[in-house]
Amino acid sequence: MDYDNLVIVLAVAAGVPFLLALVPRAHLPGPVLEIVAGVVLGPAVLDLVRPDRTVEALSVIGLSFLLFLAGLEIDVGRWQGPLARRVATGLAGTVVLAVLVGWALGVAGVVENTLLVGVALVATSLGLLVPILKDADAVDRPVGQLIIGGASAGEFCAVVLLSLFFSEHTSGPASRLLLLLGLACLTALVVVTSMRAGRSMWLSRTVARLADTSAQIRIRLAMVLIVGLSAVAAHLGFEAILGAFIAGAVLRMVDPDAERTHPRFHIKLEGLGYGFLVPVFFVTSGIQFDLDALFANAGTVLRVPLFLAALLLVRGLPVLAYRTVGLSRAELVAAGLLQATSLPFIVAATTIGLKLDAIQPDNAAALVAAGLVSVIVFPLVALPLLSRGRGATDVRSVEKRGDG
Repeated sequence: MDYDNLVIVLAVAAGVPFLLALVPRAHLPGPVLEIVAGVVLGPAVLDLVRPDRTVEALSVIGLSFLLFLAGLEIDVGRWQGPLARRVATGLAGTVVLAVLVGWALGVAGVVENTLLVGVALVATSLGLLVPILKDADAVDRPVGQLIIGGASAGEFCAVVLLSLFFSEHTSGPASRLLLLLGLACLTALVVVTSMRAGRSMWLSRTVARLADTSAQIRIRLAMVLIVGLSAVAAHLGFEAILGAFIAGAVLRMVDPDAERTHPRFHIKLEGLGYGFLVPVFFVTSGIQFDLDALFANAGTVLRVPLFLAALLLVRGLPVLAYRTVGLSRAELVAAGLLQATSLPFIVAATTIGLKLDAIQPDNAAALVAAGLVSVIVFPLVALPLLSRGRGATDVRSVEKRGDG
């Protein structure tokens, strides 16, 4: 086993936060710089590091852990009431638009597999949006709740669709749908069993006693859940990332008050993920990024703004369903921009698509480049709009109180 390439990858991951600290006003997401650093140091430019078997293995684990952390952000309790209905309406609009945009791109001869591109456009980078909304004090506002709900629904739908239609294991759609139903039933069984086990006083006391010792029992149980559901998903013919994503959602359901009752648990999980595994995935994605394919001809470069516009259309336009909950125009535009912010899932979808020959390297490179632009530009434009929208909402509240 050779550690030379891994050392460089980890050095890049450790150096990126320091670079970002030098320009705090840039508000550049870390994953963007990690991918760019991978491109520069990889075969495409300096050729100082290559993705050997060790790096690739950790990158796959990092992708699974990233999806696990995304699933952990999903709060099923938010999917209730009027806001949930608006989110469902927006998601339905997203799916319809994704099908139409994918079909149009296929008819125009831009893409090979219209379904893969459509699925890639459905997701939103939930893990990137939550910190942005927290910094803007928008998490508990209606616009923040709708954005998080819409991002959660889009992420979940995209992961399920990718696993359902694109896998290295071949089988018919009907059989795969049946297997997906079986996975859902197994997941429900895990949830019910975990909740019943949590009612055991002895087990609860034991877990609490061992949680912060060298046993780190909560982390060990979480690892069993992630790897176990990933293995089940793989055996059923789906991508392992579906199991990892479900594991995060299951853990959130069975332990919804973890951030309040034992906050160190989530801090430890995020430390393992964002401190080690996830950066390896992003840096490796940059190393494997086909820069030559992107700049091979002007047509490929022009696909970047085309895919960026497709993201805005598929994920941004459906926020019109949120108009009836009293959002200002600035908040609606901000919600559309933030919901169109997507990178990790695009990287995952194109990685799988390249393995299955469902997408050409030039289109994969253009899609990832569009995702990079979206996470750089869209939040920068959306943040001032969120502040302006909050001011408009406060003014309306004051006016209503005055009228009363």
